[in-house]
Amino acid sequence: MDLDSITNFIDEFNKGPWDAPFKIILIILISLAASSIAGRTIRRLVNHAVSNAHHVGPSQLRNLEDTQALSSTLLENRTSQRAHALGSLARSATIIFIWSVAVLMILSELGLNLGPLLASAGVLGVVLGFGAQTLVADYLAGVSMTLEDQLGVGDVVDCGVVLGTVEEVALRYTRIRDFYGVVWYVRNGTISYIANQSQGWTYAVVDIALPYDADLAVVAHVINTAGEQMAADTSLDKILLDTPVYAGMEEARGDAVVVRVMAKAVPEQQFVAARLIRERVKISLDRQGIHIPLNHITITEQQPSSAPNS
Repeated sequence: MDLDSITNFIDEFNKGPWDAPFKIILIILISLAASSIAGRTIRRLVNHAVSNAHHVGPSQLRNLEDTQALSSTLLENRTSQRAHALGSLARSATIIFIWSVAVLMILSELGLNLGPLLASAGVLGVVLGFGAQTLVADYLAGVSMTLEDQLGVGDVVDCGVVLGTVEEVALRYTRIRDFYGVVWYVRNGTISYIANQSQGWTYAVVDIALPYDADLAVVAHVINTAGEQMAADTSLDKILLDTPVYAGMEEARGDAVVVRVMAKAVPEQQFVAARLIRERVKISLDRQGIHIPLNHITITEQQPSSAPNS
């Protein structure tokens, strides 16, 4: 068989009906390979970002007295969490892009004219845009919240509708479980603000009413001593980030004075921290003969966005 015969055979083979199926199979194989490579690359980048962001536990954070060092360390801890969320979003977007291009190429190989098809899709998109504006707003809000790291799975947030723990952040809705166990599905487009209590640290603030004639110097000493004992308790390392301290008198009433105790707490643990502070301070005050007046106990657990004045 000479060279001309081989050339004629290849030409006839390319004219056959099997040309398109081979190209379609090749497109599919290339798309699978591209999806796999992109997934591994994004996963490697996420792991690299997480490894570079050195995670520091609550007990180590408590030893960071410098405010700038504490802020930098908390940012590194949050960076590792955000890397996973952005990696998941990037993988989804990449796979959608690759396979959208693959489908268009396959349709072209099947002989379909993509010009009218794309024009029809554009008109249909405009019609659907007018009829599904709320749906579009939900998707855009979902992408924005994910990219801006406004919230993530496991965060305790107040979105104006419900206060609870985020269980899922989808493009159209956010699933939140409140502290009564009820699951809420909140459309992303309806969330006008988000108070996130899980980014970095939060405050546990306890206001306690005491007898009007109580010696505030003695009260401050008792509370600070109790706070130092709590800071030395290693079982509280995953709850407290610093020592609970006496912050001063918050209010004076006709029959009582209100003093404030506050401490930085691990995100999502501010409620537990406030209960523990209340219990330890009450025990310490009882030992000194300082009794809290009946019906004059007020507990305030503040959000990180409204930190109390020291």
